[in-house]
Amino acid sequence: MATPYVTDETGGKYIASTQRPDGTWRKQRKVKEGYVPQEEVPVYENKYVKFFKSKPELPPGLSLEAGVPTPPRLDSGEPGLSKTAKRNLKRKEKRRQQQGKGAAETLSRTLDKVSLKEPAQLPSVPPAPRAAPATNPDKPDTLSTTEKAKKIKNLKKKLRQIVELQQRIQSGEISHPSREQLEKLARRGALEEELADLELGL
Repeated sequence: MATPYVTDETGGKYIASTQRPDGTWRKQRKVKEGYVPQEEVPVYENKYVKFFKSKPELPPGLSLEAGVPTPPRLDSGEPGLSKTAKRNLKRKEKRRQQQGKGAAETLSRTLDKVSLKEPAQLPSVPPAPRAAPATNPDKPDTLSTTEKAKKIKNLKKKLRQIVELQQRIQSGEISHPSREQLEKLARRGALEEELADLELGL
């Protein structure tokens, strides 16, 4: 917004009084000759910014006198294509056509291989291979033994922690054990029984 100036009969220049948003008025201010208000001061630009702004937006090597030439119309109707560009377009189109033909040929070959009699033969295939994984007794046992081994390892770890906790309480390191620690000590018998059962099962 431009600053409104008022000139009096003596030739002095003033910034006109303006009203504030709350309704009060600002006094008019006398300004010296050549004064530029803050809003109207141009933003500083260093020499590099000025250089790039003054530079024309043309590609390198194109002079201002030449301007932007209009692309020549060729016989094919495509503006501005050189011989090599045309050649490349033809090659791309040829590749696309060959890929389309190749896909159609592979599809037709697979359809030729498939006959209508094949679906009728599927029920006569013996169902034994489908039932084979379920009847394989070795695999479930190996899984259960590994699970048992993990469970035993876990129980031994818990029992070791309970023994360490009991030693700390007896030595006086822990004078007042918490409720969780007491519950852990109470579970010792059940853990030992479970461990004995698992070791017998192996």
